[in-house]
Parts: sequence; structure tokens; C-alpha cells
Amino acid sequence: MAELATSVTRVVHAPIDTVWKVVTDLDGAVDTLTGVTRIERLAGEGYAVGTRWRETRKLMGKEASEEMWVVEVDAPTRTVVKAHSNGMDYTSGFTLKPVPGGTLLEMNFAGVSESQSTVSKVLGAVFGRLGLRITRKMMAADLADFAAKAERSA
Repeated sequence: MAELATSVTRVVHAPIDTVWKVVTDLDGAVDTLTGVTRIERLAGEGYAVGTRWRETRKLMGKEASEEMWVVEVDAPTRTVVKAHSNGMDYTSGFTLKPVPGGTLLEMNFAGVSESQSTVSKVLGAVFGRLGLRITRKMMAADLADFAAKAERSA
């Protein structure tokens, strides 16, 4: 299995509980995240293990939707979300740590391909790097959006 992974961090000048509320506010995500155009809740209330939703984002001029679900919650320090699409399993994790003046917010992302063929591995290596650059930009934008909302709320 081929795996692609990356992470992005940012200091948010707000208390950890405030940052946690912003990161886990699914119902407010459209108003917080500039890249998200729609959230459709599919299962669960609030934010807990088993909560599922369909998230639509605008990517390179086109809308793309992914179904996501929460697999881990350790409030207010860590959460993990999974998704599966086009033969890839995706894992996104958020880790929050109190630091002087605020919270260190880290987002980790990994994608694992189900295919083990040589062609898939070569294509994954070539196109995966481009995809990771785009993904890192989206992740950085999301963290900036979370920070802006949390800092306004603090």
C-alpha cells in the first residue's frame, strides 16, 4: 500500500477550549472555513465518535464532496476523522496543545491507497506529490480560518 502523509501547525492566540470548540463545530464549519461550501450532517449530533457528514469544498474551480466520520475524540486535545474515496483511505487528525499565549494546533493528514500494483505506485509517487502540495495549502488555509475564528471568540 502506498501512503502519502503531511502535517501543518499553527499557533492560535486563544485558549485551548476555545480552539477546540471552533475545530469541532461541524454546524458552523461553512461560516468558519472559506474552502467549505456545504456540510450535510448524516449521523450523530454535536461532535462525537460516529458522527458522519458530507463535506463539499471548492477545489481548483470545481466542487468535490467527501463523506467523513469521527473515529476518535479526546477533548480538548485530539480528534481523528476518516474518509474513503476513489480507492484511498484518508485520515485527518487534529492535535491541540496549550502553549504560552495560546494553543499549538497541528493537523496531520495521511492517504493510503488500496491498490498495490506497480502502475498505481508509480502514478501515486508522481501525482501524489502534487496532491500533497494542494492538500498542504488547504490544510494551512483551514488552520488560518480556525485561528481567525478562535481569536475573534477569545
